[in-house]
Amino acid sequence: MNDVLNRLSELLEQRKSADPQSSYVAKLYAKGMDSILKKVGEEAAETIIAAKNGDIEHLIYETADLWFHTLVMLAQAGIKPQEILDELARREGLSGIAEKESRVK
Repeated sequence: MNDVLNRLSELLEQRKSADPQSSYVAKLYAKGMDSILKKVGEEAAETIIAAKNGDIEHLIYETADLWFHTLVMLAQAGIKPQEILDELARREGLSGIAEKESRVK
């Protein structure tokens, strides 16, 4: 899985300098974070609906869209997927309750 995320992350970085007329991702970057966040929200809603409807194939498709647009958001914010994976690894084996209590308030 890391290989796919790494390749996609590199591609998303390259798209930052691409022509918005020829690249969907470059167009998102050009529109700014608010447009990217709107797209993440739309994809999240579509994912929720697919899950609620019990349509596994559609759920997989929509989750892929959600993950993709989330990666665009992270790239725009200067965050690499590995940073998210590192955080998940840090939480591995922790109780959800204990993890929440350990957060700085």
